[in-house]
Amino acid sequence: MKRLIPSARPAKRFAGIGMALAAALTVAGCASTPPGTGVFLLLDTSGTYAGELDRARSVINYLLGTLDPGDSFGVARIDGGSFSEKDIIMRVTFDARPSVANDQKRLFMERIGAFTDTVTAAAHTDITGGVLQAAEWLEEVGPGSRAVLIFSDMEEDLPEGYIRDFPMELDGVRVIALNVTKLRPDNVDPRAYATRLDAWRERVQAGGGEFTVINDLERLDVALEL
Repeated sequence: MKRLIPSARPAKRFAGIGMALAAALTVAGCASTPPGTGVFLLLDTSGTYAGELDRARSVINYLLGTLDPGDSFGVARIDGGSFSEKDIIMRVTFDARPSVANDQKRLFMERIGAFTDTVTAAAHTDITGGVLQAAEWLEEVGPGSRAVLIFSDMEEDLPEGYIRDFPMELDGVRVIALNVTKLRPDNVDPRAYATRLDAWRERVQAGGGEFTVINDLERLDVALEL
């Protein structure tokens, strides 16, 4: 009687399928965690906050010194209609070559200096519009880590007829409120300050994002995990 010798072909075929599947899973895993960090800073220039821009420049200096080649950074002014491109001061994805990235950072700081030297106080504060614009740009550039920083007292003051009472899509975005000073009514009733921040936290979390308040700017590196 002849002994039946199992064919090697099925084993080879299954081995090939296994290798292809492993490669596909590796690619999928890489695609799900893109590299790089994206940060967008929104500057409130309404009322007394226009006088806080020196502190904002310190934050920008820190970020420019911390972000790496390949990371993305944008800065825009919050005013009465922050869906407008005219409010963007500068936004860039730094070149992978360190020397080119350093040149981009120098230009970035020059633009910021020119802005802060000539800025006039805004009449209104469209924080929602600014956040949506920032999140949209970060989605476009596609970094693995995305953060929207808001240098503001977080009091939204919209022009008449503007509607911002709608959900925000903020999946995967960390929204960090910086230097949140107290308003005059907050001193009369301190609960107003907490209520304002809680309302923003609820909106951001409802949109899939995270919300943090950082008033001690020395802790910014911890908040951004840079």
